[in-house]
Amino acid sequence: MTTATKSNHIGRKIARIRELRGMKQETLAEELGISQQSVSHLEQSETVEEEKLEKIAKVLGVTKEVIEKFSEEAIFNNIQNNYEGSTINAGPTVNHHCTFNPLDKLVEAYEENKKLYERLVQAEKDKVAYLEKLNNNK
Repeated sequence: MTTATKSNHIGRKIARIRELRGMKQETLAEELGISQQSVSHLEQSETVEEEKLEKIAKVLGVTKEVIEKFSEEAIFNNIQNNYEGSTINAGPTVNHHCTFNPLDKLVEAYEENKKLYERLVQAEKDKVAYLEKLNNNK
């Protein structure tokens, strides 16, 4: 029984990283000082020269190693880990979980509103008492 190994097709990896970055072939070509057709051929190539790979990596905003080791499975794992509060390359953590108990906040808001209501009722009682006192003095 033989198992097929995935090829390390650098051109496809470059294309996918470029797409994920929202970059068109024309933009990459312009940044590299080559034609769009050359970028197309480059993305179809299984291997790329080290020096050229370094330039491409710089334009894409990644390292040469990122391109060489790129896998979409790893990207999705990183996204999932980031969503769960982990960090990617020591970047900022995005925490999508509550850091407080919503019920506690609801009770707190209720208590504040209750105090406000009680103050308003007391102010109205004071007004009524004042008006009654003025009315009785006449």
